[in-house]
Amino acid sequence: MDDQQLLRYSRHILLPEIGIEGQQRLLDAKALIIGLGGLGSPAALYLAASGIGQLTLCDHDTVDFSNLQRQIIHRTSSVGQPKVASAHATLRDINPEVKCIELPVRADEAQLRDLVAQADVVLDCSDNFDTRYAVNRACLAQRKPLVSGAAIQFDGQVSVFDFRRPDSSDQADAPCYNCLFPEDSLAAELRCATTGVFAPLVGIIGSLQAAETLKLLMGIERGLSGKLLTVNALDMHIMRSTLSKDPACRACGGSLSQF
Repeated sequence: MDDQQLLRYSRHILLPEIGIEGQQRLLDAKALIIGLGGLGSPAALYLAASGIGQLTLCDHDTVDFSNLQRQIIHRTSSVGQPKVASAHATLRDINPEVKCIELPVRADEAQLRDLVAQADVVLDCSDNFDTRYAVNRACLAQRKPLVSGAAIQFDGQVSVFDFRRPDSSDQADAPCYNCLFPEDSLAAELRCATTGVFAPLVGIIGSLQAAETLKLLMGIERGLSGKLLTVNALDMHIMRSTLSKDPACRACGGSLSQF
């Protein structure tokens, strides 16, 4: 780190849990963000400000006027632009040292597999189950940690699925996203466009995703791995629970070698 970096990240470096070594790990890290909407916005902002070395931004959508109520990385002048381009412009102003890769696509299974393989950690900030299941499968296949978030109306949740150590006793019973929400379940999919979402809620959830991502990259093990944190922003009720692996899970119930 040069003198400018030491100054920029000094408040991180002062923390004994981080220090120079932890900050250097962030500078060397690569994160993949799927979705640059309500959740991806605060997540990307805090990761860039914290000094992540590379951010790959993946979102096929363009900025809509109705997005501006909650997707704080975008500006009124960005309406009509690809979200990845709008996000990149904001991140460049915050921290020009961060390398941003724009991918204005809806990544398919093969693309996700390649993108996940190149990342140190993956943030699922998408807004639909199909993408979440696909990202979960890709992270399982590549044994990469997944930080998953969701928010609708006044309710949000964050989970961390760390697949980096599948052979250790700690991870042998670690669940995946499909254990929590089985792909063949009949759970209704709610969307912000039809049901609404409380603007600060996505800021809370996206910021929590950023916090968990930073800790994973710095090797801080205290966090939400194998846990589910739920937030109700209407009465501000927060609950943390432990997740269990489903032995019959179609994604992770068998050997990871199948991927």
